[in-house]
Amino acid sequence: MSKKLREHGIIIGKLPTGEKNCITDIEGVQVGHITLDSPLSEQGDYACTGVTAILPHAGNLFEQKVTAASYVLNGFGKTTGLVQVNELGVLESPIMLTNTLSVPAVTQGTLQYMLETNEAIGQTTGTINLVIGECNDSHLNSIRHCAVTPKHAIEAIHNASDVTAAEGAIGAGKGMVCFGYKGGIGSSSRIVEANDEISYKVGCLVLSNFGSKDDFLAEHYMPPKKQSTDTVTPTDGSIIIVLATDAPLSSRQLLRVIKRCGIGLGRTGSHFSHGSGDIVIGFTTARTIAHKTEELFETRTQLREDHPVMNKLFAAAAEATEEAILNSLSQAKTTLGRNGHIVHAYQFD
Repeated sequence: MSKKLREHGIIIGKLPTGEKNCITDIEGVQVGHITLDSPLSEQGDYACTGVTAILPHAGNLFEQKVTAASYVLNGFGKTTGLVQVNELGVLESPIMLTNTLSVPAVTQGTLQYMLETNEAIGQTTGTINLVIGECNDSHLNSIRHCAVTPKHAIEAIHNASDVTAAEGAIGAGKGMVCFGYKGGIGSSSRIVEANDEISYKVGCLVLSNFGSKDDFLAEHYMPPKKQSTDTVTPTDGSIIIVLATDAPLSSRQLLRVIKRCGIGLGRTGSHFSHGSGDIVIGFTTARTIAHKTEELFETRTQLREDHPVMNKLFAAAAEATEEAILNSLSQAKTTLGRNGHIVHAYQFD
């Protein structure tokens, strides 16, 4: 069984982790996967892909939205919904992750789920903004077959729970490659103390599919004496980073926090290459925002900009991102995909 990074004796950063060291340490946050792993033809075509769903809370996400923001480190990506997230500062759907050519199918499936659970959408109220992120898994996955269907997106949502999220070659991470080794889903969390009575949590989940072997700063992480030299480089490396927190932040403050995820990404060796879609999506569960109200005003609580806790949140975002990426490597297993392609797991010990 694959070990998480800390089970190898490797500690990232100074802040303590949450109980599960996972994005689901943020109360209410749920993660679900559906994984496709099967031959598609006798000619070597293979489904090595999947879908991952991140739900900010277990309620009706359209009726009870959460404050959100997104940030593009490098824009070689095919996401949906981020324009409206940044314009209005709210998230009203699950965050869905999949492979590049499956974005339409996952969008359709997520839309179907949201319409079935919200009869008002498109009838007595407006439409809905869906958020889908992607990475290119075509080295292992026969991506042109578009094996992911709308049904798989719905199944991933139904599979979501608040237990420790499965990591590595699972869900959307099934066919992903990181630093030439097997990547995929990784997660981590941090606890930030504001004072003696109040603390906040920051959780990160990544879909890692970036970098070459030469980029990886392995010497920072106790590299093993023996490592496979058979590595690959993704066709178009990318990473989607999802950051959750329960700290009371405005959308603008949240944007400041999620920008620091790029620090954690850079610490592993990434330089946000030309063909890499490096994108961060963040949300806070500190309060929900009703879809419709007759009130003229709304009152919200948010942290002071100059309080020391803000710097701790910045550090937490960087640390949790770095460790989540490394967990995506440490949790992944050697994987066989299309045309006999194999991507080896990275061995931390």
